[in-house]
Amino acid sequence: MRRSSECTDVKPGKANQLFAKWRRVAALISLIALTVAVSFAQQGRKPISSPAPEYPDIARKMNLTGVVKIEVLIGTDGEIKATNVVGGHPILVDAAEKALKKWKYPPASSETKALLEFKF
Repeated sequence: MRRSSECTDVKPGKANQLFAKWRRVAALISLIALTVAVSFAQQGRKPISSPAPEYPDIARKMNLTGVVKIEVLIGTDGEIKATNVVGGHPILVDAAEKALKKWKYPPASSETKALLEFKF
């Protein structure tokens, strides 16, 4: 009779494959938890002043609509230090970036990254 704690019929190569799969799953779970934690940290920093972008006249004439996604780096002083355009029509991107120059966040102890979406 075998004990329940014994490993039965698992070959060494198969055990290594199973261990590697579990290790990948554990790494993925850790990454997801970190992403969720970062998202919650970023959501805690709300803008004090966030004027909406002006819809450009040329975009109106072209009946241009869409979404602009911009990643921003918010400094400790609450000013936007850097922007990185993730997607959107160039005409609409210009309008969104002009508006971001006027945005202001509350001061914080560290810099924060945020992904912002503007719907035109």
